Amino acid sequence: MAGFGRRLVALCVDWALCWLIAYGIFGVGLGTTGAASFVPLAVLAVENLLLVSTAGTTVGHRLLGLQVHLLNRTGSGSVLLGPPGLLRGAVRAVLLCLAIPPMVWLRDGRGLHDVAAGTVIVRSR
Repeated sequence: MAGFGRRLVALCVDWALCWLIAYGIFGVGLGTTGAASFVPLAVLAVENLLLVSTAGTTVGHRLLGLQVHLLNRTGSGSVLLGPPGLLRGAVRAVLLCLAIPPMVWLRDGRGLHDVAAGTVIVRSR
């Protein structure tokens, strides 16, 4: 499984990229208030939904050598099954954007957003 530091840096990379996209496309700058202040968060949600669901990785994950896999727990252990797909990716993206679920971890090191989606983040290299 991927360590917390690597996952945090990947999230910071994704967040910075989403701010740049929000500024470049929608003109939302730092310090924007009101409804427009949620545009970078919406960009982060869309990025996570599309990229994690299909490729199993965001831009930040890719740069840090991480991948999100669907986790299948069996009686004899756990099996990684590849990208989580659209439904589980949507669950994971929504919970990630709520901020609290990713900050609460289980003993196995997975955040509540990964537990609810049935996913795990692992090092790919």
